[in-house]
Amino acid sequence: MRLGVLDVGSNTVHMVVVDAHAGGHPTPMSDSKTAVRLIQYLDKHDRISKEGIKKLSDAVQEASEIAKATRCEEVMAFATSAVRDAKNSDDVLDAVEDSTGVRLEVLSGVDEARMTFLAARRWYGWSAGSIVNLDIGGGSLELTSGPDENPDKAFSLALGAGRLTHDWFNSDPPERKRINALRDFIDAELEAPAKEIRSLGEPDLASATSKTFRMLARLTGAAPASAGPRAERVLTAAGLRQVIAFISRMTASDRAELEGISSDRSYQVVAGALVAEASMRALGLESVKICPWALREGLILQRLDHHAGRDGKGS
Repeated sequence: MRLGVLDVGSNTVHMVVVDAHAGGHPTPMSDSKTAVRLIQYLDKHDRISKEGIKKLSDAVQEASEIAKATRCEEVMAFATSAVRDAKNSDDVLDAVEDSTGVRLEVLSGVDEARMTFLAARRWYGWSAGSIVNLDIGGGSLELTSGPDENPDKAFSLALGAGRLTHDWFNSDPPERKRINALRDFIDAELEAPAKEIRSLGEPDLASATSKTFRMLARLTGAAPASAGPRAERVLTAAGLRQVIAFISRMTASDRAELEGISSDRSYQVVAGALVAEASMRALGLESVKICPWALREGLILQRLDHHAGRDGKGS
């Protein structure tokens, strides 16, 4: 079946079209994204502004037209942290539906974490043993761990790279005292969930998903995107500390010139790196493997599993 996945994140509206069947590898047919940066359209009451809703609706409409043009049999349209946490979330969803005819499903933080974990598990397989997975989005951080497809522990924290940049940094590059204050804040937010995850014991594999981790790994010398998804990429704690010392002194425009950093995320990569560093430290991880699959793939895999279960034929 041809599936469309419309992912409304804190930074982008991402439309992926795949040809897939139960038990098979989802084959990408089309991949497009529009930078929206919804976090920047939050007012002092944490409501998404009319301008932000208009920009979101335009991006969703464009994605919907792609789905029609590529003859998707089904479109899974969902939103994560930025819409989920907005005080006017219901109004945003209604406005987008009125404008585009698309009703976005809002994923809970725990569901987002679980679907991302499923993707990592399927990518690495059962031989990987117990997995701990980290995922940094624009609005939230997801931490999961367990030996099965459904994690034993799953946490979603408001520690997204875009959110923290918006809330903590008011200069470019950020002031050293603000970086140190943010470090302390992240450490405090991670203390309780990290303790619960560590209580499960030492994982056999530490993995990390999301664009933020891929960018950070690239900055430490990991293979470029052109090497393909199966190239092994690793981010070490030592390499990450060196990267932070380097990029935290640069402006966003200068960071955008670095190989591996996309221009639409260069403004938030410092905060993302601080979250990555703190998460790895809190969990006692000296390195993480970069998993190319994440939330979208997890949702596709779950949908295919359910489809196979309904018709009994897996097609």
